[in-house]
Amino acid sequence: MSVTAVGPVAATVRQLTARAVVTGMVLGAVLSLCNVYSGLKVGFTVNMSIATTLLGYGVWQLARRRGFSPFGLHENLINQTAGSAAASIAGAGLVAPIPALTLLTGYEFTWGWLAAWAFSVSIVGVLVGVGLRRQLIEVQKLPFPYGIATAELLREMYERGREAWLRLRVLLTSLGIAALAKTSVEVLRIPILGLPGRIGLGGVAARQGVATASLENLGFALDPSLLMVGVGALIGFRAGASMLLGALIAWWGLAPRLLAWGWVESRGLAPDAMWFTELANWLLWPGVALMVSAALTSFVWSVAATLMRKQRAPEVLQVDRSEAQPGGISPRWFLVALALAAAFSIALQLALFDIRWHAALAAVLLSFGLAVVAGRVTGETGIAPIGAMGKVTQLAFAGISPGNATDNLMSANVTGGAASQCSDMLHDLKTGHLLGAWPRHQAIAQAFGVLAGSLSGAAVYLLLVPDPRRQLITTEWPAPAVAQWKAVAEVLARGVEFPSGAVLAIGIAGACGVALAALENGLPERYARFVPSAASIGLAFVLPAYYAFSVFIGATIALALSRWRPRIGERFTTVAAAGVIAGESLIGVGSAIVRLAMGT
Repeated sequence: MSVTAVGPVAATVRQLTARAVVTGMVLGAVLSLCNVYSGLKVGFTVNMSIATTLLGYGVWQLARRRGFSPFGLHENLINQTAGSAAASIAGAGLVAPIPALTLLTGYEFTWGWLAAWAFSVSIVGVLVGVGLRRQLIEVQKLPFPYGIATAELLREMYERGREAWLRLRVLLTSLGIAALAKTSVEVLRIPILGLPGRIGLGGVAARQGVATASLENLGFALDPSLLMVGVGALIGFRAGASMLLGALIAWWGLAPRLLAWGWVESRGLAPDAMWFTELANWLLWPGVALMVSAALTSFVWSVAATLMRKQRAPEVLQVDRSEAQPGGISPRWFLVALALAAAFSIALQLALFDIRWHAALAAVLLSFGLAVVAGRVTGETGIAPIGAMGKVTQLAFAGISPGNATDNLMSANVTGGAASQCSDMLHDLKTGHLLGAWPRHQAIAQAFGVLAGSLSGAAVYLLLVPDPRRQLITTEWPAPAVAQWKAVAEVLARGVEFPSGAVLAIGIAGACGVALAALENGLPERYARFVPSAASIGLAFVLPAYYAFSVFIGATIALALSRWRPRIGERFTTVAAAGVIAGESLIGVGSAIVRLAMGT
């Protein structure tokens, strides 16, 4: 079903109501916990627009039975706008540059300052998105796939209520199943099931007393957790198969040889444990090289493609001048808000990190420009290139502020956080444009959502990893995005002493990342879908191998459903996968809180 844009709705239509904003803030705050949890587990976050829409609908349909007025379509749109903003707060740095800063420098945030920082980088992105609305949505008419999908869902829900209840039941059922499975694992202490078999090592490892490695030592096991199965269903078969390929290359092909050649110290390895941390300290270098080179190649390719289009639109910040329309945004107030947000971000950089004022100003200005690019890319593809934006800023700050890891990480945090919220804002504004919502109301709702997400996201991050140096880059918290940002900052800021053989591996992996990304972007779509995903292969290098197995299982189930029951797959796969991720994440967060309260 396609959605055709309608004109702005009348002022009598209920939109920006207190209950719509508060519902979105509460739902988004809860779902932000899921994204922080999954982000630290696997570096993956979920767009929660559809989940927030369904949950808001269900809550107020039940409330209607107790005498409350109907929760209208445009109220639900405001709920979704606030909720998706709050849920995506992990993109403000909570699962990448912020913990990477702690690992490198020992810097630790308090809850209040961390929430303020997340809000400051996110609100810049919200305002840039508002300024780009007319150019990208009304003039260039970019698709913004998530925005269209949410608009279709909303229209369908309010035209056919039975469909909404069906999807909501699927969401809650999958959430309950995943929550029950996670609870069983926690209470019964169900371990992962190691696969049988051993691999002979020889060489240095044998001389040091480690003649063989079990498959379980290398991470080849079956995980009782359903989180990664849900992730696999969401990211699709190409990415899932690429992760499995990456796991086989890294943990079957390279890991035993690293031990045999002595490139990873084998002396002292426990025979009954996984050797993830020791091996990941070497494997993260080619893994990061794959991810970074592929992301930057795709980013450059997309920018070049945009510039070469016949109908060129200037990629500069253009203020939305729709104030004459009902619910439009005044350019004067927009520019005042943007200036205040920029000043707030600069002030926090100076106060928290002692970043020099010219570097802080450069970070904000760079975030404006790159958020524009991110908005354009996400409008065409649905994928926000947040990682690439951060890497561009890290490269730039290697020259602006050489030798300073803090400047490098936190300036890139400003850019990445702004790009994340800018992309989310534009998807929501696309939904609003199609359904006739007032942009001013959506901007206000997004700001309240960012506030709620900042408060909840900062709290859950501090609860989950109170000691990042001990907890992160382990089998419990692999934190691949943290490893990636930390590695790039180390190299650019002060250089590192690479492990034996790592420089050669970085060169080979970097070349492969460029080649795979070029093929993916340059080939016709019917061929490009068979090119392995360099980002997914690289991700498998910094995750335990059993994560890749679970992802592949989830991706295979989703593929089979799409082939055998395409209509059911289209309607329910995304909803069910989001429910699985939310269910396990909420129990995981609850378990962490219980352990903290009990002092264990």
